[in-house]
Amino acid sequence: MPQEPEIICETRGAAGVVILNRPKALNALSLGMVRELARALDAWERDPKVTRIVLTAAGEKAFCAGGDIRALHDLGRAGNYGEMLKFWGEEYVLNAHIQRYPKPYLSLIDGIVMGGGVGISLHGGYRIAGERYLFAMPEVGIGFFPDVGATYALPRLPGAAGIYLALTGDRVGAADAVALGLATHAVPSGRMAELADALAGRSAVDDILAGFTHDPGPERLAADRATIAECFGAPDLPAIFDRLERKAKAGNGFAGKTLQTLSVKSPTSVAIAFEQMRRGATLDFNEAMRTEYRIVSRIARSPEFYEGVRAVVIDKDHAPRWQPASLEAVKPEAIAEYFAPLGADELVLEP
Repeated sequence: MPQEPEIICETRGAAGVVILNRPKALNALSLGMVRELARALDAWERDPKVTRIVLTAAGEKAFCAGGDIRALHDLGRAGNYGEMLKFWGEEYVLNAHIQRYPKPYLSLIDGIVMGGGVGISLHGGYRIAGERYLFAMPEVGIGFFPDVGATYALPRLPGAAGIYLALTGDRVGAADAVALGLATHAVPSGRMAELADALAGRSAVDDILAGFTHDPGPERLAADRATIAECFGAPDLPAIFDRLERKAKAGNGFAGKTLQTLSVKSPTSVAIAFEQMRRGATLDFNEAMRTEYRIVSRIARSPEFYEGVRAVVIDKDHAPRWQPASLEAVKPEAIAEYFAPLGADELVLEP
């Protein structure tokens, strides 16, 4: 039996259509998928018959649950850091290409979208959320960090919501995504295929979307947005925890739950993520991607990442032994080293 392609890129009418095609692996990105998507986008950018890009995914559970973390872990365990960094480097170049893409880029997201899936969708102009949409950047739970452009995108969400999402890895559905700007439109799941067909026509993209958009319903985080803004808008990590603790003691259940969530994340990763958010608010997109490549070049050699993947992905005991084990023990100079320039090894991006 011939093997199914991991990604399908084809022209349908006016649209360059991409189908992520690894449903059993939750459409996790491989290096081959990154390369094929980059190749197709290059070709379609030069093709006058293609007026828009439509990114979809096979299966109902996941749009794309991230990069293939297990494969990357295994490469690092074998000492193949160059192969690991080849994946991340090409992925980040692709993220930057999507962010500056000159044609409408539409992602039809009806399922889990995490990590690498966020990188190939969030930076396009149109993010259409179905009823199964579920966004998260949960990397701090595996000793990693929210990458693929999160350094740029998350600090720009309203009310410090992006800092909250980066530090906690919390999941949000379609209603919250639209309210925060993670999604631009909400469409019923049952109409996604019809929408994809309509987008292959030559009518204006905004006119087509207007005929499909619906109200995604109430936001789950609505009642807690003020608490998020106050606590995660604090100037440093100790102040975030201090504000959460004071609110929890005053009976704020959301603050108490958030503290519990933060307590099991990698302290090093939480500190890296906060510094990303702090710096990212003033960086342009290319600077943000270069920053992430600096971080990942150090993470690839960090025991924290391998321990996190062991605990969550391999052994599934969900009992990682973080070192250092507390935020108080994380040294600021150790965090600063993750952000240091790479010299000749810096990520090369188009201006």
